Amino acid sequence: MAFTESTMLPLGTTAPEFELPDTVSGKLMRLSELRSDKATVVMFLCNHCPYVIHVNPEIARVAAAYQAKGVSFIGISSNDAVNYPDDAPEKMGPHAKAAGYTFPYLYDETQEVARAYDAACTPDFYVFDGDLRLAYRGRLDDSRPKNTNPLTGADLRAALDAVLEGREVSEVQYPSGGCNIKWKG
Repeated sequence: MAFTESTMLPLGTTAPEFELPDTVSGKLMRLSELRSDKATVVMFLCNHCPYVIHVNPEIARVAAAYQAKGVSFIGISSNDAVNYPDDAPEKMGPHAKAAGYTFPYLYDETQEVARAYDAACTPDFYVFDGDLRLAYRGRLDDSRPKNTNPLTGADLRAALDAVLEGREVSEVQYPSGGCNIKWKG
């Protein structure tokens, strides 16, 4: 699994619409139905990536804290489940429950959504404002599986606080890093 960083989609980009199956509820869900008029966080995740596994506890804490403030969270897995069966949709729902996800965990079988968001790695985080304009993209914080930095969610929390308070998010944004998305073919 090659270490890969975010591609850093341009700030101000409008969130691409999608309709994907939720592996927790079994329902088809659209961004337009899941979004918040305050802020929406789209996260590219997967079940097996050690970088995602490392940050899962903080993802659950950040989601719980900010959902209470009206922020919408959406997890998406776009990995090739044929070659990476641990990321198969039938394993995603149980994984979401075990990880404490309180948000939809969608499966992007065609990988079209990952391409539309220019996602490159797992985890990869995108914060959209109430108008679905990209305000932040990058990392959760500076913790990684092989360093001793604590999980704080500092970067994502700072971006969400700024959006919720109507302030500009700092343009100093660091890419996320983790496993590359497992593309088909």
